[in-house]
Amino acid sequence: MSHAPVAPPPQGPDPLEPLPALRRDLGTGPDGLSAREAARRLAVHGPNEVPAGARIPFHRELTAQLAHPLALLLWAAAALAFVAGTPVLGWAVIAVILVNAAFALLQERQAERAVETLARFLPEQARVVRDGRPATVEARTLVPGDLVVIEEGDRVPADARLTEGGVQVDLSMLTGESQPAERLAGPPLPGLPLSREPDLVFSGTTCTGGLARGIVFATGRRTELGRIAALSQRTERDRSPLEEQVKKVAWLIAAAALAMGALFVVVGVLVGLPPADALVFAIGLLVANVPEGLLPIITLALAVGVRALARQGAVVKRLSAVETLGSTSVICTDKTGTLTRNSMRLQSVWTPRHGDRTGPWTTPLAAAVVRCTTVTRDEDGAWHGDPTEVALVLGAARHGAAADPTARDAERLVLHRFDPRLRLMSVVTARNPPGPPLVVTKGAPEAVLDRLQDGSEQAAAREAARSMARAGMRVLAVATRELPGTADPARREDVERDLDLAGLVGLHDPPRPGVAEAVRRCHEAGIRVHVVTGDNGATAAAVAREVGIGRPDLYVVDESESVTDEELDALLGPDDGPEIVFARSAPETKLKVADTLRAHGRIVAMTGDGVNDAPALHRAHIGIAMGRSGTDVAREAATMVLTDDHFATIVTAVESGRRVYDNVRKFIVYIFAHLTPEVVPFLVFALTAGAVPLPLTVLQILAIDLGTETLPALALGRERAEPGLMRRRPRPRSQGVISRDMLVRSWGYLGAVSAALAMLAFFYVLWRAGWHPGAPTGEGQPLHDAYVTATTATFAAIVSCQIGTAFAARTDRASLRAVGLWTNPLLLAGIAFELAFTAALIYLPPFQGVFGTAPLPLDVVLLVLVFPVLVWGTDEVRRAVRRRRPAPGPDAGGTHVALAAGPRMGQPEGTTAPAGRAPERRSGEDR
Repeated sequence: MSHAPVAPPPQGPDPLEPLPALRRDLGTGPDGLSAREAARRLAVHGPNEVPAGARIPFHRELTAQLAHPLALLLWAAAALAFVAGTPVLGWAVIAVILVNAAFALLQERQAERAVETLARFLPEQARVVRDGRPATVEARTLVPGDLVVIEEGDRVPADARLTEGGVQVDLSMLTGESQPAERLAGPPLPGLPLSREPDLVFSGTTCTGGLARGIVFATGRRTELGRIAALSQRTERDRSPLEEQVKKVAWLIAAAALAMGALFVVVGVLVGLPPADALVFAIGLLVANVPEGLLPIITLALAVGVRALARQGAVVKRLSAVETLGSTSVICTDKTGTLTRNSMRLQSVWTPRHGDRTGPWTTPLAAAVVRCTTVTRDEDGAWHGDPTEVALVLGAARHGAAADPTARDAERLVLHRFDPRLRLMSVVTARNPPGPPLVVTKGAPEAVLDRLQDGSEQAAAREAARSMARAGMRVLAVATRELPGTADPARREDVERDLDLAGLVGLHDPPRPGVAEAVRRCHEAGIRVHVVTGDNGATAAAVAREVGIGRPDLYVVDESESVTDEELDALLGPDDGPEIVFARSAPETKLKVADTLRAHGRIVAMTGDGVNDAPALHRAHIGIAMGRSGTDVAREAATMVLTDDHFATIVTAVESGRRVYDNVRKFIVYIFAHLTPEVVPFLVFALTAGAVPLPLTVLQILAIDLGTETLPALALGRERAEPGLMRRRPRPRSQGVISRDMLVRSWGYLGAVSAALAMLAFFYVLWRAGWHPGAPTGEGQPLHDAYVTATTATFAAIVSCQIGTAFAARTDRASLRAVGLWTNPLLLAGIAFELAFTAALIYLPPFQGVFGTAPLPLDVVLLVLVFPVLVWGTDEVRRAVRRRRPAPGPDAGGTHVALAAGPRMGQPEGTTAPAGRAPERRSGEDR
C-alpha cells in the first residue's frame, strides 16, 4: 500500500544531512514531486517570493511631516502673517510647508523599494522534474522537495542541494567574492557556513557554467534571499544628525520667540502701554523672531550639495544625507571594485629553475596554463568566462603562448572541473606530434604541491607562493604529467598525482588611481577606514597596505563570519583602535560591524554592491552602493550611489558634506544676526514706555526677512570650502548645528554691532530734526515726516549691516582674503538685488505708502554706506584674535598613531591575527 509523500514542516529540513535522509525528510525522489503534491505544498508553504513589509499608512506619514517642529513654527508664522494683515505671505508660508512635506514623503518611500526590488532577483520561470518528466513552471510555484534543473545562464530559483552534476555560480551578491564558485553534487564539508558549502546553490544567484540537478530545501522567506529581505525590513533608518538638529533649532527659535513675545506684553503693560498696543507689538516681535526662510534655505543648500555631488559621481537620494556625510567618522569599504580596479591581471610568474625571472623558460608554463582553461572568445575577439581564467589567457599571450579555444577544445580528452574540496582543476589533452596524453593541473599551491612526484622543489615553491600572497596576489600553481597508458583519464585520482611542477602564477587586481591619496585625506580628516570583504585575508590586507589603510599597523580578521559581538566591541570600541580588514565576511558581518560602530557613537558610511549588503546599507548612517557593479537591491537600500564605483568619490562626498554643514551654519549665523537689530527697536520702544517712538515697523521687518535677507543667505549656501576643512576631526553626533559660540557671534556680536548702528541712524535723523524724548511724532505732528525718515533709516541701516554680516559669515576662522572677496559671485548678485530692492522700497512711491518709507537725505545715505565695513571689520578683528588660538581637532597626522597594541581575540590561530602574522595557509587559491 503506497502513501502520499508528506510535506516537510514549514521551517524546512537540515540541508546538510545525508542525501537519502534529506530526500526522506522532503518526501521526494529521483522523479521529483507530482503536480498534485506540489499544489498541496504550495498551499502549505506559500509562494516562492520575497514578502514585502507592511507600509505605514499615508495619512500617518503626512501628519508626521506636517507636525514637524519647524513645520509647526512655520504654521505659527503663517498665522501671524494673517493676523498682521498680509495674507499673501501667509499662503506662501503654507505652500512652503506643503512642498517640504511632500519632498520628505518621497524620501521615506525609497527604503520600502529596497525590499520590493529583492523580488526581481527571482526568475519568472524555472525548470523542474515533476511526475518524472521535465517541465517549466512559474518560479513562484516552486516548493520544498521540487527537483530543479540548473544550467548556464539560469538564475537559481530557490535554495537547493545539488544531487547530480556541477555548476559554476556567481555568488558575489551573497558572499562578496568576485570569482564564480564551483558547486558540485557530493557530501557537505563540516564546519563551513551555508554560503560556502560546495553542494548548495541559493536563490537569486546566477549560473555561469555547467549543468546540474538539485533538490529544493527552502523557498520564499526561508531562503537566504528571504532572510536578507527580513533583515532589511527589521533594520530601521535613524534620522540624520541634521534632521535631529533642525528639530532642536526649531524648538529653540519657537521658545525664544514665544518668551520674548510674552515678556514684551508684560513689560509693555507695566510701563504704561495700552494692552491692545502691547499685543500688536508683541505680534511684531514674534514675526521678527521667526526666520521664515530657514527651512527652505536649508533644503536648497542641501539640494545644491546633491547636485554638486552628482556632477562628481555620487548620486545622493536623501538631502539630509549630504550633511551626514560631513560628520562621517568611519568608512567601511569593500575591496574589489572600490579600492581596486576589479580587473585581474597576470602580474608575476615563478618557475622552479629560474625563480621569478622572465624569459623563454616561462613559455611552457604559459602554454600549460592556456590548456587548463574553459574561456571562450566571440567573433569580436572578446574573451568570456571566469575572470581569473581570462586574466591567465591574456597574461599567457604576453609570455609567448597565445590561446586558441578551438584548438584547445579539439585536443582536450577529459575535463575535470574545479573541485572546491580538492581546490584543483585538471585537463587531459592529446599530444601533437602523437604521444602520451598530457595532464595539466592548476589550483591552490598547497593542493598542487602535495601531489608532486619530486618533493625537492616544494620548499622553494611554498616560500615563493607565500611571498606572492603577501604582495597581494592570488597565487595558482600549475603542474603537468604524461599520462601512462595504464591510467584511466576519467578517474581523477589517476590523473592528479605524480605531477611535475611547471611553476606559479600570481594574479593581481591593482588599486584604483587616486585611492591612496583619498585614504591619506581620510586620515588627515580623522576618519578611519575599515575593509569588509568576502575575499582572502592576505590579499585584502596587501591591497589595504598598498593604499595606505592601517599605517603603521593593520589588524586582520581572517574569518570574520565567526567574530562575536564582544570581540567587535574590543576591536571597534576604542577611539584610537586600529584600522581593520574583515576578511571572508558573511552577509551579517557588515550589519554587525555597522551596529557596533553605531553603538560606540561613530557616524558610519558603508559601501556595498550585493544583495547581501542591503541590510548593512540600510542600517549605516550612509549606505553607499556601487552604480556600475552593484545590484538593484543595493542601490535601492543605499543612501548614495557611486556612478564610478570609486573610493575617492566617497572622500569627495565627505568633503562636500562638511562644506554644506559649514555653509548651513554660516547662513544661520547670518539670519540670526539680524534678529537682534529687529528686536532691539521694540525693546527700546517698550522700555521707554513710548517716549522713544517705534524705530521699525512690522512690514519693514517682513521686507527684511523675506526680501533682502533671502538671496544672500542662499548664496552663503554655495560658499566654497574654508581652508583646512579636511584637517578637522569629525564632529561628534551630539554637536548641535547651533553652538554657543554661534549664538554669541550672531546675537551678541554681529547682532549687537548691527543693532547699535541701526539705532544710531534712527536717532541721528530724529535729533537732526530737533526731536527730544517724549516729543510727539504721530500723523499731523511737525516731527512726523522726520519720524518716517528715521524708521526708513533704521530699515536701510539693518539692510546695510546685512551686507557686512554676509561677508563676515563667509568664514568662521579664516580671513576674507584667504577665501577671496570675489570668489562667490552669487553672493555679490544677491547683495546687488538686496540694494536694488531696498532702493525700490525707499524711493518708489507705491512702495512708500505700503511700507511706510521716505527718501533718505544724502548724508544719511553716506552714513549708512559705512556700516558694512564696520560690521565686517569688527568681526575680522575677532577672527584674527581667534586664529591666534589653537584650532580645534588634530593636526594632519592626528590619526596616524601606533596600533601595534590592538586587541588580541581569543580565537584559534589563523582566525584573527594582525596582518603581520597572517597564517601561512592564506597564500593559496582560497575559493
